[in-house]
Amino acid sequence: MKPVRRIVCVDGRDGKSKAIEDGPAPVRTDPARPGFSSTFVWATDSTPASIDTASEPAHVLTPPPGGSLCRVLTFPPERAHRGMRKTRTLDFCLILEGEITLVLDTEEVHLKAGDTVVQRGTRHAWSNRSDAPCVLAISSHDATY
Repeated sequence: MKPVRRIVCVDGRDGKSKAIEDGPAPVRTDPARPGFSSTFVWATDSTPASIDTASEPAHVLTPPPGGSLCRVLTFPPERAHRGMRKTRTLDFCLILEGEITLVLDTEEVHLKAGDTVVQRGTRHAWSNRSDAPCVLAISSHDATY
């Protein structure tokens, strides 16, 4: 997988904007799923989010209560999906590269680069039935029913 470049910007003490970080975002892999990766872009722990601090948030897998999470996922080719999951989040998903199938209880939706999904806490799974990796950018936000 190609590294995801992350640039973090803040206003300095002089009030002028600047980049305080420019480099590869942290990545987690799963030995049980060769080719799978989760790249951590950023997370917030509340809404509205604090933008006046330069500290980096912890690498989380789901957004904390009242928070959000942005990450980039790479799914390797897999003929079967890994099981359905349900989260209490509102997710905005953008397919950046490749193709993937969104598996829902009542249907399956084939997606390709440029397609978007608004996932509103539904049971779902991702299944890459192609011969190449699929890369998704996902912005997850804590939600309620």
